[in-house]
Amino acid sequence: MSVATEPAAVQKPANGGRRLRWPHYMLIASGLLVLLSLVRVIDDAEPVTSSGTVSAALRLAVPIFLAGLGGLWSERSGVINIGLEGMMILGTWTGAWAGYQWGPWIGVAVGILGGALGGLLHAIATVSFGVDHIVSGVAINILGLGLTQFLAGLLFDTGEAKALGGGPRQSPPVDPIMTLTMPVLSGGKIGGWQSPDWLGSLEQRHWFVLSDFAGILRGLTSGVSLLTLVALALVPLTFLVLWRTPFGLRIRSCGEDPYAAESLGVKVYRMKYAAVTISGAFSGLAGAFLVTVAAPLYQDGQTNGRGFIGLAAMIFGNWRPGGLAAGSLLFGYTDAMNVRGGGQAVHALLLFVAILLIGVAIWQAVRAGRLRPQIVTEAGRREVRNAYIGSVLSLVAAVALLAWFLLSEAVPGELVSFTPHLTTLLVLALASQRLRMPAANGLRYRRGEAR
Repeated sequence: MSVATEPAAVQKPANGGRRLRWPHYMLIASGLLVLLSLVRVIDDAEPVTSSGTVSAALRLAVPIFLAGLGGLWSERSGVINIGLEGMMILGTWTGAWAGYQWGPWIGVAVGILGGALGGLLHAIATVSFGVDHIVSGVAINILGLGLTQFLAGLLFDTGEAKALGGGPRQSPPVDPIMTLTMPVLSGGKIGGWQSPDWLGSLEQRHWFVLSDFAGILRGLTSGVSLLTLVALALVPLTFLVLWRTPFGLRIRSCGEDPYAAESLGVKVYRMKYAAVTISGAFSGLAGAFLVTVAAPLYQDGQTNGRGFIGLAAMIFGNWRPGGLAAGSLLFGYTDAMNVRGGGQAVHALLLFVAILLIGVAIWQAVRAGRLRPQIVTEAGRREVRNAYIGSVLSLVAAVALLAWFLLSEAVPGELVSFTPHLTTLLVLALASQRLRMPAANGLRYRRGEAR
């Protein structure tokens, strides 16, 4: 099969809207920056755009992104993978077990292997034996949690591991992976010379927009782990492999129509096995990141649902790596606000989200108005009706959040810890109308049945 190229008919979305290009994305990013700066000034919430918050957001977003990337590979081949959480757990345990003995990079490699074994088990169950994908994923989540708890008690609570700080619920410490700081801009070193921290100085002035931009840029260029840079490089790499190579075309064809792919000579079983095993490897890498960058050891319950949030980020990104990265950064940012700023910082986000929802309400109403003259079918009437309903619901939610912001000074601690999960629900609810998963995702495939 030849290298995949997008057909000319797919230059516009199905709803007739324009496909966003890089200038549009830059304009959207600039608008969000101005809005964040405005919210910071109004509520006097410095953590909203501080370099510490941005650095924490990047660190918290990477494992979510890697787990979501695993889900992307699996579901593009037609296999639903809700076992990402269990594969992440396997990656944390195996990464910590190897990392404290032979170093962090060996831990990363073994963590990838541990997650890949979980992916291979999922492939055997779903592809070879036809087990329901959801049932298999749930089983892997249970297996990953139970197996690592058993192995932690067996290997970390005895002998040398216990003497080094291990126990039944945690491993001995793992050496962290080296971090990099950009010289000149963020105060990094060039040889033995310590360069000035220009971005830090600008951030401390608290100027409108300029200081916020400096804080964000400093957070992205100061104390960045080498493994974070590897993870970021996986965004273009995944796009190139899945959308620009024959191997990626074969995998995506299995997720759209495996019987058509079979008729063209594609080894569907082989492609599904490869994709689901790669999916597990990415999830294992996410788990290894947690024990070598986010925290220097394995702990029971360390993943804290990040596999499921990664799955939500993948859906939010419409099964594409760029959108997945954006969704992961969103969830990582809300989590960082919880860690760095607490209730006061999250209180500022109430105003930010309220303004965004007002914008969504206006956009939905304008979209419905444009579609209304073109109604010729029942499906068209339904689309217009849904747009109006979405506009009203967005406006109601915006008014509620705005009232909450005006009548309070901080968000209660109980709700602060729930912020990332609440963000997941809101984002999926708003994005659900424009999603398109692979056509054969989750369907049982058997060689030769369509003939």
